[in-house]
Amino acid sequence: MMAISDAEFSNLRDLIHQRFGINLTEQKRSLLVGRLQKLMRTRGFSTFQQYTDFLTDDKSEQGLSELVDLISTNHTYFNREKDHFDYFYNTALPDVITRLKQQNRRDLRIWCAGSSTGEEPYTLIMLMKEYLGADYKNWDAGILATDISDKALSAARAGIYTQDRVDQLPANLRNKYFIPASDKKLAVRDDVKHETTYRRLNLMNAKFPFKKPFQIIFCRNVMIYFDQPTRDTLVTRFHRTTEQDGSLFIGHSETLGRTQTLYKYLQPALYQKGDA
Repeated sequence: MMAISDAEFSNLRDLIHQRFGINLTEQKRSLLVGRLQKLMRTRGFSTFQQYTDFLTDDKSEQGLSELVDLISTNHTYFNREKDHFDYFYNTALPDVITRLKQQNRRDLRIWCAGSSTGEEPYTLIMLMKEYLGADYKNWDAGILATDISDKALSAARAGIYTQDRVDQLPANLRNKYFIPASDKKLAVRDDVKHETTYRRLNLMNAKFPFKKPFQIIFCRNVMIYFDQPTRDTLVTRFHRTTEQDGSLFIGHSETLGRTQTLYKYLQPALYQKGDA
């Protein structure tokens, strides 16, 4: 295994924190080295400082894209944290639709931030189609799904999954929204895929490129990689991007903390923009 000095680890860790918000502790040192050494040999770097200098000077950011693909876990599956999807279908979505109808609006705006390989946004589209039925076509709906990993986004756009990952879904959704694909895999139906827009987005950007706020934001199991100041800054950006009375879903292993006052706590891992 290639050796990394204390200074090299510190410099690379600082770069990763600055660009991606990911907080690598000393315990992640050997994991980082293990994941990067093959890439470094392929690119002809003999030291981690050479690699860090390359990343710093790389205007194309292709090197940074390679890096984040290697250090991102992107572990997910359909119906992960099932109670979130139940709440979305039974409460959050009906409340938004009722509110929009009262305002004579038909623009459903939902954002999956940290969409990984697509299981979350595709599930939400299926639930929206189930709830609205034939009326779905009369709504400006769909979902914006963003991630920092090009590799994860490519897999999401393909929308092809192994049977065991799809089996986590209720039978009615499995049977209705998937078709057989090659190698004993299943593909998301095109009418679901076409309702999802995938874009690469770094959540560390100072400003989000959105003209209008969202009624519902999912950002689950992303902030576990951030330190508290980074989480606080990101939550402030989310708040600016959330409509009044809109919802923010985070992972069950995450919390906004009891001192934050931007969102109103509803239940574990679920918050609302309103009077805190």
